Amino acid sequence: MNFFWLDASAYAKRYVAEKGTQLINYLFTRVPLERMVCLSEGGGEIIFVFVRRRNEGRITTARFSRLREHFETEFIDRDEVGRVLPTEDQITDSWNLIEKYSLNSTDAILLQCAFDRANELRMNGDNLVLVSSDKRLLRAAQSEGLLTFDPESDSQTALDVFINSP
Repeated sequence: MNFFWLDASAYAKRYVAEKGTQLINYLFTRVPLERMVCLSEGGGEIIFVFVRRRNEGRITTARFSRLREHFETEFIDRDEVGRVLPTEDQITDSWNLIEKYSLNSTDAILLQCAFDRANELRMNGDNLVLVSSDKRLLRAAQSEGLLTFDPESDSQTALDVFINSP
């Protein structure tokens, strides 16, 4: 069975309509929250997406409040979503990924934590799919042997293969 690690670029599509939103919503209708994982820090990045859109005048203050409430109800208040808080060792281990793949520190930490979670899942016969629209992060993950899905460029058929994998 596959678990799905969503980075902020993918998770934000759940709340803000943009390229890839349809596939993220499709994922949410077919995969239980218990099989979704994200970096705890990603919550702040998602809120920043809402703030940026409000500051740019692309959404109203009322819409911002509704988005934030929906996000908090579905993400923050739900124990089913696997929120990962990195350890000190994971943070320092991620520094090598910064240099190796020219990643920012948050992406490097996410990737290190995703590697560790993927290794844990594999011991039980499961796997992890990194869901992101960040091309650099996806390339680094693929180079390190992680399964990846880009909701902006991959197909629903490809997503179905990951969803329906035993």
